[in-house]
Amino acid sequence: MAEIAIIGDLFMLPEVFAEKIEEACGNAHTIRTMQQQWPDVAMEHGYAVAGMDGLKEYFGTAEDVLDFVGDAEIFVTHLAPLSRKMMEQLPNLKLVAVSRGGPVSIDMPASRDNGILVVNTPGRNATAVAEFTIGAILAETRLIREGHESLRAGDWRGDLYRADRTGRELNEMTVGVIGYGNIGTKVVRLLRAFGTRVLVSDPYVQLSEQDRRDGVLHTSLAELLAESDVVTMHPRVTPETQGMIGKDEFAAMKKGAIFINTARGPLVDYDALYEALRSGHLGGAMLETFAVEPVPADWPLLQLPNVTLTPHIAGASVRTVTFAAEQAAEEVRRFLAGEPPINPN
Repeated sequence: MAEIAIIGDLFMLPEVFAEKIEEACGNAHTIRTMQQQWPDVAMEHGYAVAGMDGLKEYFGTAEDVLDFVGDAEIFVTHLAPLSRKMMEQLPNLKLVAVSRGGPVSIDMPASRDNGILVVNTPGRNATAVAEFTIGAILAETRLIREGHESLRAGDWRGDLYRADRTGRELNEMTVGVIGYGNIGTKVVRLLRAFGTRVLVSDPYVQLSEQDRRDGVLHTSLAELLAESDVVTMHPRVTPETQGMIGKDEFAAMKKGAIFINTARGPLVDYDALYEALRSGHLGGAMLETFAVEPVPADWPLLQLPNVTLTPHIAGASVRTVTFAAEQAAEEVRRFLAGEPPINPN
């Protein structure tokens, strides 16, 4: 009988993990659960806490996690940390299932040294982020933000109906999609349903046959920036992509173009974006992720009238919760059955 320890939170509910594991594996296993207080309380960063320097971001203390996991062979979590020193105190631990796109709360070199298999749930929120991205594009191109803010302020903006001021439809625009992974491919598919001309820039992938038939074009980054009315970001953060959009890239975009980032903050030089927006070179931006989160209250981009901002919620949906729990449960089932993992790290 396997002992399974589950640490969830107020998004990835521990009872949903438990339910999906029981559905996949039966109830002949000992399951115990613990709930953390994220997102009501902010995450911690490994560089800021002694002994956690191998982790990027996580939630919870080493002491609480060690006490709870104890002798369990399987540990399922969303954000709980596992550092090298913690692993050395968990000799029975064999499998860690992390319900994120990457196991950034786990010291991966240490897991390999200790013979602990770590699996994750890539693509768990791809549909949620793709749908959110379309909403972000519409909020900017159809002046939803401007109309909302003016009406809130008691100003009926009749001028937003003027031909020289009103918004544009997606079927008349070119949208450039940077990054063609789990999310980027879904964004492209949704844009095609609007009849949008779509350009894709990603040097490491090829377009699907369906996208090619639909007229999607694979281009260089320079061509995408020059031709797109809207540019939307969907790469992973790597040494190559960090800061990939900066002063030169914003200058290369069309005057009046719209910039969307629902991917990651470190992809973008936000100081350069501020200048491009303040000068009027860019028409607007929608930002969902930031290099520092939460953003400072005096952050200059918060003061601009042509920016929509949300607090990193694009991947948050009820379906993300259940889908990620199902993926984690399948990894647990495969481990117990002696089958190879789907998403090992």
